[in-house]
Amino acid sequence: MSEDYIKRLLPVPESSFILFGPRGVGKSTWLREKFKEALYIDLLNASTFLELSVQPDHLEAMAGTQPANSWIVIDEIQKLPVLLDEVQRLMENRQWRFALCGSSARKLRRGGVNLLGGRAVTRNLAPFCSQELDTEFDLPFSLQWGLLPIVNNEKNSAADILSSYVNTYLKEEIKEEGLVRRVEPFIRFLTIAGILNGQIINAHNISREASVARSTVDVYFSILEETLLAHFLPPYQPGIKVRERAHKKLYWFDPGVARAAAGLLYDPADRIWLGFALETLLYNEINVYNHTTQKNRPVYYYKTGSGYEVDFIIETKKELYGKPPHVVCIEVKSSEKWNRLWEKPMRSIAQSPKIVVEKMIGVYTGDKKYHFDGVDVLPVKDFLKNLYQGNIF
Repeated sequence: MSEDYIKRLLPVPESSFILFGPRGVGKSTWLREKFKEALYIDLLNASTFLELSVQPDHLEAMAGTQPANSWIVIDEIQKLPVLLDEVQRLMENRQWRFALCGSSARKLRRGGVNLLGGRAVTRNLAPFCSQELDTEFDLPFSLQWGLLPIVNNEKNSAADILSSYVNTYLKEEIKEEGLVRRVEPFIRFLTIAGILNGQIINAHNISREASVARSTVDVYFSILEETLLAHFLPPYQPGIKVRERAHKKLYWFDPGVARAAAGLLYDPADRIWLGFALETLLYNEINVYNHTTQKNRPVYYYKTGSGYEVDFIIETKKELYGKPPHVVCIEVKSSEKWNRLWEKPMRSIAQSPKIVVEKMIGVYTGDKKYHFDGVDVLPVKDFLKNLYQGNIF
């Protein structure tokens, strides 16, 4: 399988935009495919980088006499944040459209830029999703090794590729860009963060296990988030129960990379790990659908202090003028048989007058579909098909 033949779901914006995404998800390939006739400036090219770092105004000369609304692509923009001032000037004075690509929003912000003052929209590219892979989508493989393009193109080398990916991240994103003063404590933290994929985060416990200050843990998590390796799923707090969780959940952008960070690539993936990997995969699929369709609905999890939990809460309508919010509840289980007890948390939420539950959906690894008095239970592939058809939210 070649990435060249995989049509990505992300549409091209009509105006200038910044495309973010972790390393290795195919940003450069997508840009070259979508902007075949555009001027392409690659800041990985040493001579180009050196010239524009000394003379940013040479960008206008490189573009020459292109007419208004022409596209100019700049790859790896985070390597030269100062160039954004010139980009903004050319957007205003020459009416050129820019497609900018980067893997670190943190580097741009540290460079003192304001991401073009709102003059460019932001888009995100994730690893492959099930809809893009279509018949090539392999759930068992994806849970263990993830959906990075290079991993799916060279499946027999998945472990070596993922191990190299984490090492490259540490070298290029952390060491070379000076995001932390000492790399060794961050490596300890990275392993713990990989193990905690899909779980509620307790920064005090992580501080103790990684032997770093509590404030340092916050900084490390912000690095993971701003270099786009991890996302935090906030808790939903509609006031249904007196004690509702306030801690966030951590989800890596790819289950294979999480496994590599945890140092578990060469250990068999056990059932507990696969359960969190399934949640991670579905969370990322929900995000891809949410982003590429521009629905942008808030996604949460729900859990009370007594352990009452729903994996995903998608808010389809916010509380307004005293009317309760509307949500879709999704419960995910890595099991080939569905247990009716797993429906109880969703049904409990649906009984509250403070919230309107539009749908209750169970997702599992079995192969039969069920409908139990308002709860639709779907195999993973059926859920994903319905998701991209717009039938979930």
